[in-house]
Amino acid sequence: MKHLPSLKNLYYLVNLYQEQNFNRAAKVCNVSQSTLSSGIQNLEEQLGHQLIERDHKSFMFTAIGEEVVGRCRKILTDVDDLVELVRNQGEPMTGEIRLGCIPTIAPFLLSRVVRHCQQNYPELVLLLKEDTTERLLDALGKGELDLLLLALPVDTSGFHSMKVGVDPFKMVVHGDLSPEIHEPIDYQTLPDESIFLLQSEHCITGHAISACQLGDSNKINPFAATSLHTLVQMVNSKLGTTFLPQMAIDAGILNDTELQVMDPPGSSPYRDIGLVWRQTTSRIRTFRTLGLEIEKLLSKERV
Repeated sequence: MKHLPSLKNLYYLVNLYQEQNFNRAAKVCNVSQSTLSSGIQNLEEQLGHQLIERDHKSFMFTAIGEEVVGRCRKILTDVDDLVELVRNQGEPMTGEIRLGCIPTIAPFLLSRVVRHCQQNYPELVLLLKEDTTERLLDALGKGELDLLLLALPVDTSGFHSMKVGVDPFKMVVHGDLSPEIHEPIDYQTLPDESIFLLQSEHCITGHAISACQLGDSNKINPFAATSLHTLVQMVNSKLGTTFLPQMAIDAGILNDTELQVMDPPGSSPYRDIGLVWRQTTSRIRTFRTLGLEIEKLLSKERV
């Protein structure tokens, strides 16, 4: 049998690439810096190619080194999936799931998902990470996360997705301004720059513009909020209006405000909520089961 590289050394290489610093990478791997450096040198000797160019102050990955990192990530992810497959054989709702979620869903749904799993699946542990859609998809592809809870549609090329619910959009406005807005709402009657939205990296901005048929960019205020809670505060200050997902309204985001909810233009505008995972995972049964549980939770909201 060929003398194959150790998984440990592959792990060292991936973390060095991730951290771009030997000391930080060694801390992540829980080894000394010399141990990590020796492991990577052993890997280079086994492969017969230089993966890192070094001098006494800095280093850089070679072209083949960067390609090897990508292959190593896939190998390590496949090994993790193999371990989980055997560990959870016959018991899908056990073990750990590294679950990523976007900020426009996480504060309004994740706590209920965690409580539900703790009550019904005590052997299942959810490790949570909140970030933007783009960063979460990147982490999923690198094997840093197992499962994502996102707003669809998004480009999930190379991944599998499962729709678990529908989240309608609503328009909110301060009660003192609502008499000036007549339903059904015509955007052209609203003042320019009177509609507040999130920063562009939040996918809900694109979803809201598309679903609510907001085509006139002159109506959008150049101020871009970082969170739905900031949007609520802006609108509660009588500066304009915005769109909110029903999920956030149900969770009480409008509590202690003077905002009123209105139906925006469009045919019942909404966003889909879905789970996304790698096509190569061995935990499809687990993820589908969790998806059905989340679907039940979302269905109860609409009752």
